[in-house]
Amino acid sequence: MLALFATSAWGQQVIISPGASQVVIPPPAKVPLTPLPSVGPAPQPNAVPSRPPSFSDRVVGCLQQGAAAGLGPNERAAYSRSCANQQ
Repeated sequence: MLALFATSAWGQQVIISPGASQVVIPPPAKVPLTPLPSVGPAPQPNAVPSRPPSFSDRVVGCLQQGAAAGLGPNERAAYSRSCANQQ
């Protein structure tokens, strides 16, 4: 029996027999998979509540807000005192 062998794009051999009405394609080879090592559960982030800003941090923030609003130096000082004491 005469048979022709052709190689497909994936490296499989296709058997074509003269006068045959069907093309026989063998199933792909099975590749064994190795399991990945288990490291354990994912670490949970520590939920530490943030502390409120200090008085000096509040004053700096209020000074920046006053400057962004276009207040002059004297107006900015009064604004920052009032703003920092309210927060």
